[in-house]
Amino acid sequence: MSRLAQTHGLTDIQQEILSTVRDFVDKEIVPVATELEHRDEYPTQIVEGLKELGLFGLMIPEEYGGLGESLLTYALCVEEIARGWMSVSGIINTHFIVAYMLKQHGTQEQKDTFLPRMALGEVRGAFSMSEPALGSDVSAITSKGVRDGDEYILNGQKMWLTNGGTSNLVAVLCRSDEGHPEGTARHKSMTTFLVEKEPGFGEVRPGLTIPGKIDKMGYKGVDTTELIMDGLRIPANRVLGGTTGRGFYQMMDGVEVGRVNVAARGCGVAQRAFELGVSYAQQRHTFGKPIAQHQGIQFKLAEMATKVEAAHAMMVNAARKKDSGERNDLEAGMAKYLASEYCKEVVEDAFRIHGGYGFSKEYEIERLYREAPMLLIGEGTAEIQKMIIGRRLLEEYRFQG
Repeated sequence: MSRLAQTHGLTDIQQEILSTVRDFVDKEIVPVATELEHRDEYPTQIVEGLKELGLFGLMIPEEYGGLGESLLTYALCVEEIARGWMSVSGIINTHFIVAYMLKQHGTQEQKDTFLPRMALGEVRGAFSMSEPALGSDVSAITSKGVRDGDEYILNGQKMWLTNGGTSNLVAVLCRSDEGHPEGTARHKSMTTFLVEKEPGFGEVRPGLTIPGKIDKMGYKGVDTTELIMDGLRIPANRVLGGTTGRGFYQMMDGVEVGRVNVAARGCGVAQRAFELGVSYAQQRHTFGKPIAQHQGIQFKLAEMATKVEAAHAMMVNAARKKDSGERNDLEAGMAKYLASEYCKEVVEDAFRIHGGYGFSKEYEIERLYREAPMLLIGEGTAEIQKMIIGRRLLEEYRFQG
């Protein structure tokens, strides 16, 4: 167990869960991650292991068959998993966000239907806000749900669905003008629809097509897809919470905890990059001694370790604030922003320590170097985080003059 990124005040149960996850990561993920990533292969065996550990139900209440754990426990588990392979943490994250949205906002029937099977990993979640033309401007979505008797007809194109192919439940954000007069604020005329589908690619149910995996620079193994709705019929009882017009708030609540998750991923990847850098620096010799004994490398290691420690502390603070029932959008935005930026910097420093070998696919740091940039844009770009942080700071420090 490393000296860095320790979390004080954990219960015995939390420590036991983390120890179990850490062992699983070291034995089942680290040895195979780079090989699977280079083949862009879905980690089926790893996912089955995570099901057995109960991680798909980590934050689902015990009454629905989950472990009923806190956001902090979940984030610390994600940190460990991302240390092994960030793509695996992505498989869990979208599932977790949908389960969280159901727990917080779903009708009793929706909770009873989905949460027990989600806790077992039998139902796997994905969520969909983004569209090809809008990026981070969620209020500009054009996908639409129109009421037709006891059903809604959904049309539109969605983009960047993590687990788009392997999931069988997708929370989809659409515009729905039913009951919302002309001139209603755009974010108040959005609805989250719970779309059930078969796993796979092509037409996975009438009116719903998952074209195929998007080929990415990094973040491989996990499937990232489009979603095309063309006359997709959804029963009215699959409106999340049973009421239209609440979709934007529901999604933002999910993304808020998702940002803590992204911060945790950044912490995990940065930890692994530091481990690789500090290990290689003690093995590689130049000018008659290990490069770790050169002051220039020691300075890099010092900076890297400090960034790992700082990012972890901010992530833990954001998770604990949410667990306490307080608003945490400021802390989550800060944690996500700092952890993703520091992750990129720590990975690059580890890459530089490796010298030419960092450019070789034989070395794990090459994979991390391609994975880190995703954290700069996932769950809202760094620029979006800074906008959120800035607005919240102006609320807190309003000029009294």
